Amino acid sequence: MEYKDIATPSRTREILKKHGFQFKKSLGQNFLTEPNILTKIVDTAEINEQTNVIEVGPGIGALTEHLARHAAQVLAFEIDDRLLPVLEDTLSPYKNVTVVHQDVLKADLVKTTSEIFEKDYPIKVVANLPYYITTPIIMHLLESPLDISEMVVMMQKEVADRLSAVPSTKAYGSLSIAVQYYMEAKVAFIVPKTVFVPQPNVDSAIVKLTKREKPAVEVTDEKAFFRLTKSAFLLRRKTLWNNLLHSYGKDEETKSWLTAALEKAGIDPSRRGETLSLQEFADLSNVLEELKIKG
Repeated sequence: MEYKDIATPSRTREILKKHGFQFKKSLGQNFLTEPNILTKIVDTAEINEQTNVIEVGPGIGALTEHLARHAAQVLAFEIDDRLLPVLEDTLSPYKNVTVVHQDVLKADLVKTTSEIFEKDYPIKVVANLPYYITTPIIMHLLESPLDISEMVVMMQKEVADRLSAVPSTKAYGSLSIAVQYYMEAKVAFIVPKTVFVPQPNVDSAIVKLTKREKPAVEVTDEKAFFRLTKSAFLLRRKTLWNNLLHSYGKDEETKSWLTAALEKAGIDPSRRGETLSLQEFADLSNVLEELKIKG
């Protein structure tokens, strides 16, 4: 049986009118009204009947239904309780969709997926992420013990650029490093702002994040590594040395520890954080830990 796509301007208007739905700016709600883009997202994510999918922020179900047509099961997290009756209506033809009224940032993903997914298929995250909370959601998913094989997510183009950025570029920062440590990141395609209701101020991008078999670099302590990378970008215009002092302390003992580590790792303290590669950060982090243990 063929169903009319949710993601057309006329059907979206019809659904919103039927349920008397008003957009909440605070939730960053922008609904896609172009089915071809949704098809492209599903193709990019390579969803098939042996894939389980997590979606964050299904809205009125435009992307959800495209996922449901291809995936084994879809688990969608929706925080806005006003959308629950809408989704119940729009997704009624799809028996392989479960909508959970929960903030994904507070969800126990391992527990929820084990309760809902019937088969132990690879799990992918496919979502049009709310702009105001994109980074925390991505970090929550990356740091979750749940084995996520791939993410294909839509976000502001500017954030997408940061995820896939390389050293010595304006977009490169601690987010680039955190994501690229776990995943291979690439921008799949750009989505113009004109295909959303309401229309956002900026274009979006679809980013494909594929889990690495093992992290990009070897570190002795992940927590220490991420603390270092965040510290290096505290004040972008400052040197690595100034940022490290700012973060770790300015007493003589700390200064000599930092100096010795930078020297041993072969990194000039007058460089800026954005010039260091993942490998250089890993080397410095490992030496800092090594010297700390000896000290």
